[in-house]
Amino acid sequence: MVKTLMPEDRAYRLLRGAGVPVPEFMRADNREGAIRAAEEIGFPVVMKVVSPDVVHKTDAGGVVLGIGSPREAGEAYDRIVTNVRAHLPDARIEGVLVVAQARPGFELIIGGRTDASFGKVLTVGLGGTLVELFKDVVVRVLPLSDDEVAGMVRRLGAYRLIRGYRDYPPLDEGALLDLIGRVSRLFQDDPALAEFDLNPVRLYGSGCVVVDARIYTDDSPSRIPCIEPDPIPPDLFLPRSIAVVGASTDPRKVGYAAFRNLLRFKGDLYPVNPKRDEILGRKAYPSLRALPGPVDMVVIAIPAPLVPGVIEEAGHAGARLVVVLSAGFREAGEEGARLEETLVANAKKAGIRIVGPNCLGIMLPPYRINTTFDPVSPRPGTIAFISQSGAVITMVVDWSLPEEIGFSMVISVGNQADLTFQDYLHYAEQDANTRSIIMYVEEIRDGCGFLRIVRRVAARKPVIVLKSGASERGQRTASSHTGSLAGDYEVYRGAFEQAGVIAVDSFSEAFQIAELLGSEGYPVGRRALVVTSGGGLAVLSSDYAERFGVDLIDLPFDLLTELNGLLPEQWNRQNPLDLIGDAGADRFARVFDVLIRRQDLWDIAIVIAVPSATMDPAHLANEVVRFSEHTDKMIVGCLAGGDSIRAGLRILREHHIPNFEEIEDAFRALGTVFSVRDPDRQNR
Repeated sequence: MVKTLMPEDRAYRLLRGAGVPVPEFMRADNREGAIRAAEEIGFPVVMKVVSPDVVHKTDAGGVVLGIGSPREAGEAYDRIVTNVRAHLPDARIEGVLVVAQARPGFELIIGGRTDASFGKVLTVGLGGTLVELFKDVVVRVLPLSDDEVAGMVRRLGAYRLIRGYRDYPPLDEGALLDLIGRVSRLFQDDPALAEFDLNPVRLYGSGCVVVDARIYTDDSPSRIPCIEPDPIPPDLFLPRSIAVVGASTDPRKVGYAAFRNLLRFKGDLYPVNPKRDEILGRKAYPSLRALPGPVDMVVIAIPAPLVPGVIEEAGHAGARLVVVLSAGFREAGEEGARLEETLVANAKKAGIRIVGPNCLGIMLPPYRINTTFDPVSPRPGTIAFISQSGAVITMVVDWSLPEEIGFSMVISVGNQADLTFQDYLHYAEQDANTRSIIMYVEEIRDGCGFLRIVRRVAARKPVIVLKSGASERGQRTASSHTGSLAGDYEVYRGAFEQAGVIAVDSFSEAFQIAELLGSEGYPVGRRALVVTSGGGLAVLSSDYAERFGVDLIDLPFDLLTELNGLLPEQWNRQNPLDLIGDAGADRFARVFDVLIRRQDLWDIAIVIAVPSATMDPAHLANEVVRFSEHTDKMIVGCLAGGDSIRAGLRILREHHIPNFEEIEDAFRALGTVFSVRDPDRQNR
């Protein structure tokens, strides 16, 4: 695979053939030819070095602007040759490109590259010489619909200037969208095109033009797979019987912890160990062949070289699923990779699906299934957690217990030799216990197949992803601005946004949003009411609402009149509603009753309260529950404090009503959700 920089005159011709506007240009091989070309095009012109060895022409002194006469054209040619030879002595100088100088305009960048996971991606952003300083860019995976192209432009911070801002007149958005659409189709349809920069693209009140074009071809373009697996049977993870191969009496071994965690399983449980007759009170068996009956799931915790043989035995025992905890496969090098191939081949022959290898295992708390060697087991709940790291799972599960957060499933994907993220998403989509899905992702190999599935799943159940590795690897190896702007991490984030997935930066944010959306699903709009008993909290709420794009509605006259009849004279008569510091649960309840009757006015109600002598947190929590049960809108709690509010928090959690201890977190979570459901709203 060799990337080659296309001569810029050829790049211009390629773009012009696709209907992309470019300036007039001519290539010249010598000084006299450069002068003639400048005269034919008409002054002023720009002159650029033509060399396969010069990527960044300006840095090498290979560009001269504002050439206004034949004499200046000759001097510019001489200057370019001198500069490039001084900067890059071995560079081959094949001539110059003479280009009509475009008039000043609003500068953007349009670029593309081929990502190892997702294939061809497009970048649109604020361009010019400061492109990498501001990094106001949006990245999307090809192909793109017209609506997606428009969404990219409107997502830019600079879109306010394109739309027109104060005395700054609007620019030709239609011409820009047409240009981006043509470029994206050209890049998508030509396999040989590997990477490109159009920077700057100048946008005017009428029309636009590509000023500079840098395009790379590839002599052996890579092909990204796009596999959408068939949905796995819903009962694959719900066995009637489980065997643990490598079950042990030694607390220091993985087989001991995995078997111990399965003792609460209600079906048949078989420890398999040829050196023991009994393990933790259960009769042990020397092999899977010696079991008294068929087994649905086999958990394997033995040295890697022995695993392929056990897979064959599992097939004879009737197993449908094996969970391979053992390490020493692809992650260990070439020999391990060959061993993994054998494992997969044996499983396919036996009709068995594989979790792992090199994984922590799976947990299904509602069914008392825990095949992992995690020292603790999580509570049952409604969140599916799918992770590429076992260590992350142990951390999250341990944290979840005092927080009283429960899970419908916890899955460690391991090497994904067989079952992948796509399969687990299928399962979570079908699972009746799952209301929201959190994923911890390090790498996705089949980005195209993943996007197909996650886009569909996210339309039914919220999918929240924490992607690790804001890597600079792509920037170090990039040969263009686009490569540095659309590195691995940025491509993942762009792909997630494109699929309706909520990308977050921390586990706390992930779980806050999962609980927020697991209650009522996505809110139908941004119209919000805040009901609180603290004046300072009302002021903070106003600040946070403005910062995160939550629309606090104005109270209509008839609603104000009704509330005036219920509330003390001192209440603030606006939204946020300050019910005064002596408010008890009964005062909140009366306001809730009014809001229930006026659900046409709002989409979200945020209830904020702190401990006081007149407030019983449990009573308030029950009123919030009643409020929620009588609306089809999103109710968000912000009961903040210490031990005195624990009873109230427990009531809210039992009824799946999200609660935020920090007011800012509540508004931030809502803003994140809005950015996915209505991503271009912020710049309209």
